[in-house]
Amino acid sequence: MYTLLVTLIIIVSILLAATVLLQAGSGGGLASLGGGAAENVVGGRQAETILTKGSWWLGGAFMFLALVLSVMSANRGPATSRTQELLQQQQQQQAPAGGELPLGGTPATGGTPAPAAPTTPPASQP
Repeated sequence: MYTLLVTLIIIVSILLAATVLLQAGSGGGLASLGGGAAENVVGGRQAETILTKGSWWLGGAFMFLALVLSVMSANRGPATSRTQELLQQQQQQQAPAGGELPLGGTPATGGTPAPAAPTTPPASQP
């Protein structure tokens, strides 16, 4: 059912885009061009009213389908892809055995820490 609605909303969006592009706006449009497809079918002025009504109906259908799909997707639960599952498994495997890292932010290596490099004062210049 979900796939059917997604396919339907894609078809409605393509038809909506076509009707909006065919409409004659304030600056003309594809419907106002001589020899246009809409003018050949029904004539100039009538094509504008059909396209206007069609865009309203298709816009309403698009909004309704978007609302239904959002409700359906909220009820489906969290969607995780296979890649996300693999990343979570890798992170769990790489986590330290003791749980979280100590406050210092460095994981315990099990050995003694390396001695710090000796600091020497800078040489004075003659």
